[in-house]
Amino acid sequence: MTSAPPADAATAAGAEPADWPHTARELAEDLATDAVEREQAGKPPLDEVARLRESGLLTLLVPAAHGGGGAGWRTAYTVVRTLSAADGSVGHLLGSHYFLSYCARFFAGPDRAARVERAFTAGQWYWGGGIASQEPPLMLTPTANGYVLDGHQRYGSGVGVADRLVVRAAVPGTGEPLAVLVDPAHPGLVNGAGGDTFGQRLSAAGGVGFDSVPVGADDVLGSLSADEGALSPFAGLAAPTARLVSAQFCLGVAEGLLGEVREHGRAARSAWQPFSPQPWPGSPPQDPYVLTAYGELAVAARAASALADQAVAALTHGLARGEELDDEECAEIAVLASAAEAAASRAAQEITTRAMDAVGVPAAFARHGLDRFWRDTRTHTLREPVAHRLREVGDYFLNGAHPPFSLPA
Repeated sequence: MTSAPPADAATAAGAEPADWPHTARELAEDLATDAVEREQAGKPPLDEVARLRESGLLTLLVPAAHGGGGAGWRTAYTVVRTLSAADGSVGHLLGSHYFLSYCARFFAGPDRAARVERAFTAGQWYWGGGIASQEPPLMLTPTANGYVLDGHQRYGSGVGVADRLVVRAAVPGTGEPLAVLVDPAHPGLVNGAGGDTFGQRLSAAGGVGFDSVPVGADDVLGSLSADEGALSPFAGLAAPTARLVSAQFCLGVAEGLLGEVREHGRAARSAWQPFSPQPWPGSPPQDPYVLTAYGELAVAARAASALADQAVAALTHGLARGEELDDEECAEIAVLASAAEAAASRAAQEITTRAMDAVGVPAAFARHGLDRFWRDTRTHTLREPVAHRLREVGDYFLNGAHPPFSLPA
């Protein structure tokens, strides 16, 4: 099946007129004002998704010709990172939505992708679900009028608030995995357990069951087969695209905590001023060990960010090439994205652990909510173990082996 490349090279490179990063910063500031309270309440993120819809960010990646924002992935990644710094759950919700709503372009033909995107913008859908390679596929049984979908998906992002789901399913007999678009309003679809994680409490994630849920022929987007030659190199870019969503989420959460810790350090320095024109030697803002820790964490964040920027540049170039992309170019982009995700994951885990050490005892106070950064990061990295990405990078470096086509949770 022929994949649909971006509408034009300018869109793929992120050269759009609207100031979406500014919109994201305004929304992030709004979310930050009550992030601790909302996270501790743990309610379904209906209001948060409504704020995303009102901001116009849900349809950011849809071409303007189809009624969307006309932005490219470079801008989308910036938006995900910005929102993740303010609220990790909302950043994860939006990042998953961007990838899943883009799947028609990767796996369906151009005409079908255009129809899906027009319906998406008309309905202002929030997309949830998941097509992870490790997820056992649902069963897609042919009928006289299309298909019916049966089975249970163990984990899906945003399933509790989604207007449409994209899931992984297989046709009995061949077992070929397919990307399938589903309307969650059908009574045969039931949200199940799995959303009680200690982090990302507002991501509306969890299991979902399907009992003879009807699927139209046009809602089968295309193959997800990892067999050699089954997908075009352009469709193969789905994997690094998703990997970089993960990287931007990790970087955003890490930078969000660093920003909070920096404000704490400046407040602590101000607290010393009434007692002395200069802070006493050894006071928290001047403690050489604390300053060294801040320096190390800032270096980790900047190094991972630089690698992510390099990977994003390679990906946007690959997307702009469309069907002219070859297998070797796709592999290079995939390896770079895996390296960026591994670096971002490690940096986020280090930063969200050690930054609280620099704050000291006040970091344990629930009212500050600093622990949510660590919990959001650790919940994510448990689903996406860095060892798998490092193995891919090592195999390519040593043996020139192309990474297998594998999609994250």
